[in-house]
Amino acid sequence: MFDKILQMSLLYDFYGQLLTKKQQEVLQLYYGYDLSLGEISEQLGVSRQAIYDTIKRTEKLLFEYEEKLGLMHKFIETKKQIEEILRISEKIEQDKDLKETQSVLLEEIEKIKKLSYDILEK
Repeated sequence: MFDKILQMSLLYDFYGQLLTKKQQEVLQLYYGYDLSLGEISEQLGVSRQAIYDTIKRTEKLLFEYEEKLGLMHKFIETKKQIEEILRISEKIEQDKDLKETQSVLLEEIEKIKKLSYDILEK
């Protein structure tokens, strides 16, 4: 799937506003600025263990939000579908003279469109 930093970045983008200011700050320092637990604990004046616990609890919380709301999943699926539509559009442009190819590709686009609506309605 994704590497953890990208995954946490996306989760934070979707659900970060639901976190406390302290949780937001710790995650930004850890994932955004790539600081170590020791550096964060020194900067915030708390123990390394407190930072570790905050990160683990906050990660768990973000995954729970995603499990319930599924915004990141919907975003990723929609992005894939848009990329597929663009790919199909390029084929249509390349095969302007082939009516049959166009109709088949347009049918594919319609299927993707219906899938998108299904994903967004969940």
